This record gives sequence, structure tokens and C-alpha cells, in this order.
Amino acid sequence: MGETIIIRGRLARRVRSEAERLGVSVDEYLVEVLSRDLDPKDRALEYVEASKDLLEEAREELGKGNVRQASEKLWGAAALAIKAYAYWREGRRLTSHGELWGYTKTIAEELGDWVSDAWAQANAMHACFYEGWCTEWHVEQALKKIRKLVREVALLVKRTASN
Repeated sequence: MGETIIIRGRLARRVRSEAERLGVSVDEYLVEVLSRDLDPKDRALEYVEASKDLLEEAREELGKGNVRQASEKLWGAAALAIKAYAYWREGRRLTSHGELWGYTKTIAEELGDWVSDAWAQANAMHACFYEGWCTEWHVEQALKKIRKLVREVALLVKRTASN
């Protein structure tokens, strides 16, 4: 996992408030702000790296028994992977949950139906964060499927970035 930067006070409240206003995680908000001036392929790389970081954080939270935090990080990892794919494939910025849902069909058509399963698991994790109904077993199952999504998108994005 990468470095940790701590933001406190007014700036931290502003970052959290803006992320909430936009309906995204703090991580996603910061990736968006910090990659604004990059071309779409480089933005896709930033989204992939953030997705991988969230996946690792989810694994760590699960190891500590923090099911709710692990589940939300898994949802974030999947959402960022979908956004990375959209930037990589067509330079498109996805800005809503509805656009994420719609774009998973595009990815599934290109990579396989397993993408739909991974996305369904990610959304179950999103609900788990709010409702707290899932167990460690549920999060472990989702982690396997979402890890594959992140890995496959990362391979595509990185392969074409190095060309």
C-alpha cells in the first residue's frame, strides 16, 4: 500500500463534504481532483492504482474483523475499476451510480459475464456497509470476485499504457 497523508481540521471537513456532495468516497474525490489535468489514459492509471489500494485496505480491514469498513472499501475498489475502464476505453468520465451500472454491461460484453457477478458483489458490499448484514464470509467471497475485476482492468490499462 502507498503512503498515508493525514489532513485535519477545516480542509479535512471540506474534502469530506465535497466527496459527500458528489456521492463519492474521499479516495475517489481526491483521485478526481488530483488527476484533473491528466489525459484519459493517465487518469485510468490513477484510478487503477487507487482501486488496488482500496482492495488492499479492504483485505487489511477484513483481517482486523472490521466487516463494514472492508465491505465499503471493496465497493469503492470496484467502482474505481469501472471508472478506470471507462477512461481507458473511451476517455469517458462516469459521474453517477447509474452510469456505473450502465457501464458494467459494456465491460461484461468485452471481458465476460463474470463482470456482472463482481459488480453485484460490490453492490452487496455497499449495502453491507450501510446495513451491516453481511459476515466475514460474505466479504471474503466478494473480495475474490472484485479482486479479479480490479486485476483484469489493471492489466488492460497498464498493458496499453506501456505501449
